[in-house]
Amino acid sequence: MSKPIRVRYAPSPTGLLHIGNARTALFNYLYARHHDGTFIIRIEDTDRERHVEDGERSQLENLRWLGIDWDESPETHDQYRQSERLAIYQQYVDELLAKGLAYKSYVTKEELEAERERQEQAGETPRYINEYLGMSDEEKAAYVAEREAAGIVPTVRLAVNEAGIYKWTDMVKGDIAIEGSNVGGDWVIQKADGYPTYNFAVVIDDHLMEISHVIRGDDHIANTPKQLMVYEALGWEAPEFGHMTLIINSETGKKLSKRDTNTLQFIEDYRKKGYLPEAVFNFIALLGWNPGGEEEIFSREDFIKLFDENRLSKSPAAFDQKKMDWMSGEYIKAADLETIVALCTPYLEAAGRLTDKSDKLIALYKPQLSSADEIVALTDLFFTDFPALGEAEAAFMAGETVPTVLASFKEKIAELADADFTPETISAQVKAVQKDTGVKGKNLFMPIRIAVSGQMHGPELPDTIYLLGKEKALAHIEQVLTSL
Repeated sequence: MSKPIRVRYAPSPTGLLHIGNARTALFNYLYARHHDGTFIIRIEDTDRERHVEDGERSQLENLRWLGIDWDESPETHDQYRQSERLAIYQQYVDELLAKGLAYKSYVTKEELEAERERQEQAGETPRYINEYLGMSDEEKAAYVAEREAAGIVPTVRLAVNEAGIYKWTDMVKGDIAIEGSNVGGDWVIQKADGYPTYNFAVVIDDHLMEISHVIRGDDHIANTPKQLMVYEALGWEAPEFGHMTLIINSETGKKLSKRDTNTLQFIEDYRKKGYLPEAVFNFIALLGWNPGGEEEIFSREDFIKLFDENRLSKSPAAFDQKKMDWMSGEYIKAADLETIVALCTPYLEAAGRLTDKSDKLIALYKPQLSSADEIVALTDLFFTDFPALGEAEAAFMAGETVPTVLASFKEKIAELADADFTPETISAQVKAVQKDTGVKGKNLFMPIRIAVSGQMHGPELPDTIYLLGKEKALAHIEQVLTSL
């Protein structure tokens, strides 16, 4: 590395932190930390129409929740928001105007739309046609005077070298070259409201902040030649670029869409549902990058040590919600009980289900959780009426030995004193039923589980019966026996 590594994540505060943007932030973070570089947060807030109040706070708060930290940001440095840098941008707009590399454009939105419609109807590729084309100096002066008299506020456009070839060696995709004629003509670098456009401001910011590498999604590839034009016009060296592949829905194979309601796409969603941030970090870090080998669970420190930009995938990254849930479940299993109790308790409290046995209920279902909010549905058995048996459960309960097993078990736990009603003694009574009836295996355990919980599968049976309580367990068994 010939120069210091400085990378940035530059969100627009136009909404919540999306999984794709979180991946961009995370990969830049890992790249900086792996190479002992600097990771910068810059806020690109020049799109005033889409600006969301509190959007910046939401971005930073959710990045922190994920476990990402940074070295420079609007919290530590002045003018790290684009809205605070308008005078800086104006300086370079003026420089390009003075050099004749940019010009004021007085075409109205209505005229642009009409020309675009004409081009589309004619089967032409939509592009801006220089409004001064064919005009003499006198005609240009008269045109400008007329437009200004009409109160039209100009934009500023960069004069594109359409014969130019804009190429770079992409960190992910290799050599890329795009002709200047393919960017749609001279493009706006400053809007009529005085704000710079994205492709202009980002170059000024990246240059002045000495950004060495720009790592972003490949939807930005079309922006790169425009940005290279600005570097060229200002005589600056461009940073290295790396464009990560799209994230696709693993089920549809299509680009991840906000309409995919079965997929949690915003970091806020994971926070609200009670995922462990370490699990979400781990999952996102493997979207389009892999360390090699079969292992999939890594700590943040592992990722920093292992991160290699040469292993960024050239194929689309498949977002699989089931895999996210599996990974989260692995993290919850590995976490200490105190952490998971703290994570689950607010959900039980909101559902009105906090009791003196809440910690034990959470411990019972901890191996089944992929997110803390699931604790509410999992504990329905303990707070609602006995559920109607499903088709598979009802079919199993038609077995010949089921009444014998249930009657025996009911009798044995009914004889237990309340003080003796513990998981250990309950387990002993199940073994006693086996001895008395000669029934064993699935035909012994399954009828008891279904009769008590209404389900064929669940956590440890003695613990479930203990937490359900003697009275409720007997009532459930009696209810099932009566229906047989």
